[in-house]
Amino acid sequence: MSDPASFTTARGPLPDNEQKQAALSYLNEAWAEARHDGIDGDCLAQASLFAAFAELVGTYGEDAVAKFVEGLPLRVRNGEFSTTLPKQ
Repeated sequence: MSDPASFTTARGPLPDNEQKQAALSYLNEAWAEARHDGIDGDCLAQASLFAAFAELVGTYGEDAVAKFVEGLPLRVRNGEFSTTLPKQ
């Protein structure tokens, strides 16, 4: 994996959308490496969610994160997190 600091020191901070794309690339790379090492996808997902929520709570607080997650059921049902396209 490459050094995350290289994104900021070489050319200054990236715009928010580019940071999100870079972060997703890092996570996909780490995920693939863990799967290659035999880590179960469900375990990875649960650990990733825990780490993500812990970071959000640390940044925004419990009440703000609780409010954010209230909208997750609808977003899941609407297919926002699905990686397969519906068949027509």
